[in-house]
Amino acid sequence: MTATIFPPPGSPPGSLVPCRAREVYPSRLRLICYGGETPVEQDNLTVAQFLDCKDRPGIKWLHLQGLQDLDLIQNLGTALGLHPLALEDILECRTSIKVDDYPGYLFIVCRLVHNPADFADEQISLFLGPDYLLSIQETHNDYFAPIRERLRHWQGQSQQRGPDYLAYALIDYIVDTWFPLLEDFGDRLEELEDRLLLKPDGAMIHELQQLRRLLLKGRRILWPLREVVNNLLTQETPLIRDHTRLFLRDCGDHAFQIIDLMENYRDMASGLIEVYLSSINNRLNEIMKVLTIIATVFMPLTFIAGVYGMNFKTEASPWNMPELEWYLGYPFALGLMALTVLVMVLYFRKKNWL
Repeated sequence: MTATIFPPPGSPPGSLVPCRAREVYPSRLRLICYGGETPVEQDNLTVAQFLDCKDRPGIKWLHLQGLQDLDLIQNLGTALGLHPLALEDILECRTSIKVDDYPGYLFIVCRLVHNPADFADEQISLFLGPDYLLSIQETHNDYFAPIRERLRHWQGQSQQRGPDYLAYALIDYIVDTWFPLLEDFGDRLEELEDRLLLKPDGAMIHELQQLRRLLLKGRRILWPLREVVNNLLTQETPLIRDHTRLFLRDCGDHAFQIIDLMENYRDMASGLIEVYLSSINNRLNEIMKVLTIIATVFMPLTFIAGVYGMNFKTEASPWNMPELEWYLGYPFALGLMALTVLVMVLYFRKKNWL
């Protein structure tokens, strides 16, 4: 039976239904408040604890891991004034990569690819407000630990490191994860190319087709993500400052480089498939050539053996196979066959067929 991904038909808009198409992890909320002298961090935060420090000066980064606790998500949305439709998109887990402009905040949906074998990905949702950033992911994988470590050293630069810059840092991390993935992908293509030149086999075509499908999947993720960056660059909103737009432009360049590299790899995979099919056809042609030559050589031998196998009686007529009574008749027949083969081989060599 197919797992439920969307709310049942007829459900009110904004209904919070957990995605059961994949494993749902327990919810854990973390808060980092920075902008003062020292960043303040708190794990396993409750919404009540967040409300107590909501009006604290500084930038607040809320990071939610796991989508199991619907009450926590609902209460958090109420505390931040988030639209129910945006909360519904969080729980669907397969929301399109996009940027939605809501009053007072931006809702950004990205997809982070974390497995080079099959390009497995998960949804990363961002709510960018005037003094906060709420990031939500499906699993407990600690992807953004490097961002938190950098955040601990941002004190003294809080005027330039607002929530918009933090959102850029997360998006830039999501984009940059493609570089090691594609590096591994390129190694796999080079290995297949070496195997193809040495000894092609039937399993290679399946591997190449799988790599092409992965590249198409990656392209379907990268193009919308690049559009997200472009939308943030052109978005007329006070939530994104000119200082951050410069960094977003660099992030867009990275996304374009990755897409270009992915297109090159796809062309390379297509070229390897064509080379594989050509090598298989050439090999088949060589086999057919050898078999044709063998059959051609044996045709006159079969004719000679057939003639001498008719066994006409020489007593009835002197023209009825007089060679049957020769003393060297049998060696003569074998010699005739050998001479025929020799003449044909020399002729084939002269024509460069061998």
